[in-house]
Amino acid sequence: MDIADYARQFAYDEWANREVVGTMQSTGADERSLALLAHILSAERLWLERIKQQTQSSPVWPKASLENCAAQIEEMGRLWREYLSGIAEEELGHAISYRNSKGELWTSSVSDILTHIILHSTYHRGQIASHMRVGGNTPAYTDFIHAMRQGFVK
Repeated sequence: MDIADYARQFAYDEWANREVVGTMQSTGADERSLALLAHILSAERLWLERIKQQTQSSPVWPKASLENCAAQIEEMGRLWREYLSGIAEEELGHAISYRNSKGELWTSSVSDILTHIILHSTYHRGQIASHMRVGGNTPAYTDFIHAMRQGFVK
């Protein structure tokens, strides 16, 4: 994938996260779903900080309100747009060394990290959908192809 592909994936991710917040705001958010959404956003921030070789600014599993999550979605969308618009294509192959939450040292390419972030967020949005269904609510429809077909993401 190239930078334009990643930019489109992150635009989808931001849209999908906004859809989840909107559904939670209208139907109510159970504790586990809110925890998962806060984790998605914290992990996205954590990975951006790792790529930029910055100190981790928040826990992997933070406590957050729905309003805080909504604000973080907008902020993270902006931060990812800025990051992706400011790098060169060859930087996707750069190796980033970091310590995971267990303190283990790892090295991954920027490209692999970006792919992981999108897949990680999608995985947890699926968990949120399951929790919402168990609670008797209809979850947000966040399928990638739906976003493309409807023109929510270009």
